[in-house]
Amino acid sequence: MPEAEKLRVKTLGEARFASPLRLGPPLPGYVDDRTRVAYEIECIEGEARPEQLYFEAGGPREQLFFEPTQVTAGIVTCGGLCPGINNVVRSLVLELHHKYGVPRILGFRYGYEGLTRQGVPPVELTPAAVAHIHQQGGSLLGQSRGKQEAAAMVDRLQDLGVNVLFPVGGDGTLRGAHAIAEEAARRGAPIAVVGVPKTIDNDVAYVDRCFGFETAVEIARQAVDAAHVEALATRNGVGLVKVMGRDAGFIAAAATLASREVNFCLVPEIPFRLDGPRGLLAALEQRLEHRSHAVIVVAEGCGAALLGDAAERDASGNLRYGSADLDIGMHLREAITRHFKARNRPLSLKYIDPSYMIRSVAANASDSIFCDALARHAVHAALAGKTDMIVGRWHRRFTHIPLDLVTSSHKRMDPTGETWFAVTEATGQPHLA
Repeated sequence: MPEAEKLRVKTLGEARFASPLRLGPPLPGYVDDRTRVAYEIECIEGEARPEQLYFEAGGPREQLFFEPTQVTAGIVTCGGLCPGINNVVRSLVLELHHKYGVPRILGFRYGYEGLTRQGVPPVELTPAAVAHIHQQGGSLLGQSRGKQEAAAMVDRLQDLGVNVLFPVGGDGTLRGAHAIAEEAARRGAPIAVVGVPKTIDNDVAYVDRCFGFETAVEIARQAVDAAHVEALATRNGVGLVKVMGRDAGFIAAAATLASREVNFCLVPEIPFRLDGPRGLLAALEQRLEHRSHAVIVVAEGCGAALLGDAAERDASGNLRYGSADLDIGMHLREAITRHFKARNRPLSLKYIDPSYMIRSVAANASDSIFCDALARHAVHAALAGKTDMIVGRWHRRFTHIPLDLVTSSHKRMDPTGETWFAVTEATGQPHLA
């Protein structure tokens, strides 16, 4: 549980300009800046409760720090691809242009590399430029991994007169956004930095959902269902599906629950072993003896146990789970095949890795709606002078969360929580340790 002071959102100064939005009956009104969203919503009757903590509520403010017609906004997308990036970019542009009258919006190319003087020049983002991008996967602005110096990025923002920046990305992106905000504050530069959290893995702390996750689960479920069909078609058929999830198994768990055809779900938060009487291979043998087919879903992060710190890393410092030595899907395929061959038992194994399909598709309906809401709330926060924060959602209410808090931890699946309990109920799998 965070400390109360850690939930306090920074502002650039007094909000002195009237919002151009015209809200109120019959439309919802402005959100009072004192409105809060409770951190905890449950308690045990009769037990003493700790001091309640609150997030600052998101939404449009009646008074703004910036005069919108004097704003130059910047948008940058970083990290890996994710369904919904283009939706967020489009909605940021449309809200800034049509609702607030911001005259100039720049799109920085290829991640934080584009926020340096050596990067590709930014592009002007207009409603016409983003009119149809929400129908496509990927990112109009491109993406990249790797760190850049905060001072160099703030230099570039000041060169271009950018006073509102929207970084769209995951953990590494948000750490970079925090560094930009701190460097701007050190210089006394009034630059609002408001992040939009993006990670397919759904592992951003203090956020109940990240955009792209529901689309990822939908595509992953299709792969799982295909694996089930393949497994049913042969005697001792095994369908093995590897899905994304570096350190958190939310996609694997949700796809398992959506499909209802999975027999073994393997996630990074729950240790498992391959060998021994209680290991996966023994449990798989028993499953095939009784039902003649099985489906296994594994999150890519399970491969970390194979190499740990010795594994190859990408430019952002993340383990390369697709590398040959760390690919848990290939490792399981070979281990299962070897195990049954040694016992002279027939086996037909089909391996499916839909990772890049999951990353690159357009957002589904649910994610499209969510992306638009995140983008609009980010614009409201930035023009009100909020900075060094992200827009998130908690208990289905949009919130403002400080970047130093968000980047201090990660969300993981609770081995004793409802989600993992539901997975074990759906699969019937034993404890594989």
